[in-house]
Amino acid sequence: MDGVRVRLPHLENPMGHPNRRDLGLLVLRVGTGAVLAAHGTQKLLGWFGGGGIEGTTKAMEAMGFHPGRESAVAAGLGEAGGGALLALGLATPAAGAAAAGAMAGAVAVHAPAGFFAMKGGYEYPAFLGFTAAAIGLTGAGRYSLDHATGHVLDRPWVVVTAFLGTAIAAAAVVNRRAQYQASPDLDPDSGPDSGPDSDSDSGPEPESDPA
Repeated sequence: MDGVRVRLPHLENPMGHPNRRDLGLLVLRVGTGAVLAAHGTQKLLGWFGGGGIEGTTKAMEAMGFHPGRESAVAAGLGEAGGGALLALGLATPAAGAAAAGAMAGAVAVHAPAGFFAMKGGYEYPAFLGFTAAAIGLTGAGRYSLDHATGHVLDRPWVVVTAFLGTAIAAAAVVNRRAQYQASPDLDPDSGPDSGPDSDSDSGPEPESDPA
């Protein structure tokens, strides 16, 4: 096979015509990014029936994330900022890593309930997290701001730095939450009534309550 070039016409893109890979990435980016951004604005701004920063702070503390306000801001920015950047295709590795890190916290919250969402499990945040990570690792494709700007924010070192840093930070946050919940000084009154399954101002959708 030396010297033989195999052509795959269905993957070629003559004259800049749209191809299936770039269109598929565009649809996936915009859809995933919009969902994440919507959940993030619920937390930060109270949009779409969310609890805003105050309600999210209370929910974070009830779920064992301390300090609550900083955790709420980090979760909201990871979702809203990461989601918006994914949709735009800008700084895609950092955006995907940030969103995946936020979802890692949500997975930790829902893990005791098992996998399936119908039983309160981590199915939904895991799906969003894996999707965001996959986009961040793959790249945004031709129809993106990364492509328009010459991929200055999409270099290999950005990918490594973003995902490694996010993995370390997410692991630290999840571990700190586990230590807090295992503490004998934990207040039992801060339990389920103010947690992610409550009807309080902290917002109705537990699946998007990350670290």
